[in-house]
Formats: sequence, C-alpha cells, structure tokens
Amino acid sequence: MTIRFEHAVAAAVLILHLAAAEQASAQDADTAMDSGTFDKATADRAFPAERPYSPWAGRNFPSRPLFGDTHLHTSFSMDAGAFGARLGPREAYRFAKGEEVMASSGQPVKLSRPLDFLVVADHSDNMGFFPQLLAGDPSILADPTGRRWYDMIQSGDGATAALEIISAFSQDTFPPALIYSPDSRAYESAWDETIAAAEEANDPGRFTAFIGYEWTSNTGGNNLHRNVIFRDNADKASQVVPYTVYPPGSDNPRDLWKWMDGYEAKTGGNVLAIAHNGNLSNGRMFPMIEPGTDKPLDREYAETRARWERLYEATQIKGDGETHPFLSPNDEFADFETWDKGNLDLSVKKTPEMLEYEYARSALKNGLKLEASLGVNPYKFGMVGSTDAHTGLAAVAEDNFFGKTSAMEPSPERLRAVFVQSPNGTIFDWEASGSGYAAVWARENTRQSIFDAMERRETYATTGPRMVVWLFGGFDFTADDANTRTPGLIGYTKGVPMGGDLGDAPDGKAPSFLVAALKDPIGANLDRYQIVK
Repeated sequence: MTIRFEHAVAAAVLILHLAAAEQASAQDADTAMDSGTFDKATADRAFPAERPYSPWAGRNFPSRPLFGDTHLHTSFSMDAGAFGARLGPREAYRFAKGEEVMASSGQPVKLSRPLDFLVVADHSDNMGFFPQLLAGDPSILADPTGRRWYDMIQSGDGATAALEIISAFSQDTFPPALIYSPDSRAYESAWDETIAAAEEANDPGRFTAFIGYEWTSNTGGNNLHRNVIFRDNADKASQVVPYTVYPPGSDNPRDLWKWMDGYEAKTGGNVLAIAHNGNLSNGRMFPMIEPGTDKPLDREYAETRARWERLYEATQIKGDGETHPFLSPNDEFADFETWDKGNLDLSVKKTPEMLEYEYARSALKNGLKLEASLGVNPYKFGMVGSTDAHTGLAAVAEDNFFGKTSAMEPSPERLRAVFVQSPNGTIFDWEASGSGYAAVWARENTRQSIFDAMERRETYATTGPRMVVWLFGGFDFTADDANTRTPGLIGYTKGVPMGGDLGDAPDGKAPSFLVAALKDPIGANLDRYQIVK
C-alpha cells in the first residue's frame, strides 16, 4: 500500500476500513470536519486513570518527523565538480544547518528553515579526482583525455566535460591513468576530509551529519546506484574506504552487500543502503530475473537485499520513482515528473517492458510474488525522498530551487539549456524536478535514532513540503479514533506505525488504517489522501 498527499486542508484524520465501510450520518460528517471530539470514553481509553499527571510522561514514541536529505553531492564528486560545483562537504553541512552560503554561481543562498539531518553522499569512484583535475595535476594533464577535460573546464565548458566523464564511466572507457583507486593518497585524503566534515557538523539533539557515500554502479548507463549510510562515528567509519565499482570493487549489488557485511563484522558498526530512484535503470533496479545471469532471483538474493536495503528513494531531482502512467493508467497523478526517455546517459532508449522493474508500486507487487515463491520479500521497503543535487546545496523548494548541477543554478539560461542529449532524446535543464526530502519518525535527532528509524522503515518521501504524516495499521481501530486530536498516541497504542508488520489478523477481523496529516505551516493546503492498495 502506498499513500500520496496532494495540496488541501490544514489538518485531517481518516480511518479506512478495508472490510466494510460504515455509513456516516450528516452529524458524523460535520463532526469529522471539526478538529475532533474527545469524550469521556475516548479520554479513558487514550489516557488511563492511572496515568501520571504529566500527559507526556511515559511516552516513548516520536513526537514529530525529522526532515533531511540522504543524497547530496559536493565538489568531491567528479561529475559535480566538472559541472561547476565548488562547495565541499563543510559548506554543504553549513547550508543544511541554516547558514547562508555563496553558491558556486556566486549567488547567496539560504534555506527557509534548517534541515534536521544530511548525508553528503559523494560518488564512491574517483573520489578526490576533481580537485586534482581543477588544480592541473601534472599526472592528469599528461593524459590526453585529462588534458582535454581540464581545458574544457578552464574555458567554461565544464558541463560538456562532466557529461563526457559520466559517459566514459558508464561505458567503461574511462582512461585507466585517471582512475583513483581507494588506496591512492588523493582518494584517502578526500574520504578523510568527508568524515571530518561530518564529525564537525554533527550536533546531537540539534542536527545530524551522517557519514556516507554513493556506490555508483552505472554499467552501460543503467543506474543502479545506492546511497550507503553509516550509523557510526569516525572511529568505526574511518576503518574502511568506500566500496567502488572499478577494481578492487564491482558493479554487482551482491558484492556491495558483502562489503557491508564485512564492515559490520570488522567494526561492530551498522550500515544501510538506500536504492537510488530506479527510473533510469532501464528495468534493472527491481528485477525478477537477476541481471547478468538470466536466472530468476534466488532466496539468497532476496534475504540479502531485504537485510541491507530497507529504503527506496521514491523521488528526487531526476524525476518520480513511485509509478508511471503506463503502469497506473487509472491514476490521474501517475504522470508526475516523469523521466522515461532512457537510462542515465540516454545511451539506451526506454521501452515499455522495462517500466515494471523500475518503479515502487510495481516493485511492491512483485515483491509479494517473490515472497510467495521464495519465502522472502526483497522489495519490502520504506520510502524516502532526497535531492541528488550535485551543487552542495539541498535546496529544492519551488521558490528556492538551485538545480541538479551548478550549471543549472538560477539564471535565464536554465530555461533553455540542455542537460543530456543523445540520438535517443534530449533532457533539458527545466525538466529537473524540485524534489525531494526524507521524513523520518525518529525519537531523537541523533545518528543512532534516525538510523534506527530508517531501519524500521518509519519514513516517508516528500517532494519538498514538510507536511506531517502519520500512518498506522491495526485490527482494533474504531471510527471514533478518527476524531482524536492525538493520532500518534492512538496509533502507537492500538496499532503499528508505517513500515511495521501487522501480523496475522485475529479471527473475524480485517486490518484498518489510521491516517492523519498536517500541512507544511508555510506550504500549500492539503487536498486529499490517496490510498493505493
């Protein structure tokens, strides 16, 4: 089941019974439009007589969601740097914490409100390469391709150089002399600086700066990226370097999962991976047949993926990853920020047969099929949104959108400039989506608490507005529960929150769902709940 929220009422609560709908009287309808009723029976159920005088005593559930970005690139990513990014991890964290910074285009920029957390997730491969390229390192300039990229950047044509870099990496034509292995001094220095920036910015209780990176599997231009996030501090995360795609790494997700298992065994720490928006994977993000093997997924794949990939990035700047109008023809909202021309570098054109294996809704359905045959559901994920901005700026509000890359930062040119072009199509800068953020129901604003909420999938995705959304499932909700002013208290007391497991239904009972939402206080009104079974 997925839930979408469109613009509309300041606050609303809905109880959905899947078994049978009760007919409400006109008086009931009037009551439902009010902010709620709280009679003695409801009060006795929600607040037992033996409760402490303080209404907050004894509560151990989250009281508000935390908003952040799990996928932001800085100048440490080779493509971001070539596109013009000059902000590093430290500036990215400062901006996320609410400080005004100077964008790479020379414009001052500041968020309307600070974020609660941020993951700087620079690319795993060639970390540290771009600063050396920009500085004109002799070993880079000695290579003809390196020299050409350097000259393009110096002449103001960095965007073209960036697209060449992406294409060379995708098509396995990257010059071997320009590959920075994880044991190189430049790579290790960049990783150490990434960790140091997160440690400096981390402020438990106020702002969480996660240590992380993006594993950049992109063979043939088919995007299988994962954002890897550590629960741990520098003492553990610094014992490893990111797992790469080029040797000694691999482009196979199974090998990434082995690396993650090895990290936990070595350090006693914890790590998770969030699958990148699948709309540019050309049918490979949520397979039924494992890519490269022509064999159906096996139980080991299902168990391992379910263990390490608890979340999916359902929206970001490169479009929507929830569904596609071809897959959801009866849903008027399905054609939202659709990117369906091809894979990441448009080297392979999209076909309708690919779509089922790229989007969240169809993956959830196929996951149930796999569970029936394998006993494990590999696609039992929660959802988040994030930016995937390559600017160092987690800025996606419609009136404060600084684009996918620094070349897309505010200017008249971004209305007509080309982002990617090939014989298979063209993507313009204006097609970039102002999206998104991750909302997490964590008990505290700390690395440990937010990570644990991600692990239990108590999260949701937003394209940017910071609406508050509750969702609970259970077998004992009543129609009166829809009228409470405290949906969290009722929901956690009588059901399980989003991402949780309901278990088998008691005899004679069917599941019901309690949903509530509050608009972003500085955003548009809410319009509706859309519940998709």
